[in-house]
Amino acid sequence: MSDKNLQLMTVGGGCFWCIEAIFNEINGVENVVSGYMGGTVPGTPTYREVCSGLTGHAEVVQVSFDPSMISYEDLLVIFMTSHDPTTLNGQAADVGTQYRSVIYYHNEKQKQTAGFVANEIAPYYDKPIMTEISPVEKFHEAEEVHQNYYANNPTAGYCSAVITPKLVRLRKMYADKIVQSQPAPYPAFGGKVDIL
Repeated sequence: MSDKNLQLMTVGGGCFWCIEAIFNEINGVENVVSGYMGGTVPGTPTYREVCSGLTGHAEVVQVSFDPSMISYEDLLVIFMTSHDPTTLNGQAADVGTQYRSVIYYHNEKQKQTAGFVANEIAPYYDKPIMTEISPVEKFHEAEEVHQNYYANNPTAGYCSAVITPKLVRLRKMYADKIVQSQPAPYPAFGGKVDIL
């Protein structure tokens, strides 16, 4: 890390490839690392073990950000509107506890902010918010193949069908918070952009 006064945010909302791609586009985010958190088995889990749903881990991203450029609250709003926080244990075709919507707070202030944001956005959804808010646990970095997955595989099937529409929607909703110098790593997309 640099000498900036960076802070950490740890969240999960479906496949970590999606959440990682979203935060890699946000101005003020220094680094995004995909990994696993919240499991009930000892040792370092593998992707295959986590995908089984038997370890209790969630797929998460750990976001290092500069609070002088973007606030924790703004990052949480982006997170909560970039996936469906009303579904329990899954996002679209990704089903299981490893895909749960979760905010792992690093301190009491983050806990309070997470609760505030969840309450603030609740009226915009037809169903109750199901996002878990829990204290941070041991973070296990995912295997190298999962880091910067979208940037390295923008034309892969899952990326084209699921992540690209999310990024199109993100850029429309949060144009003022997107890294402007970053070229779009994906081709023009002509599909629906209203999916979560």
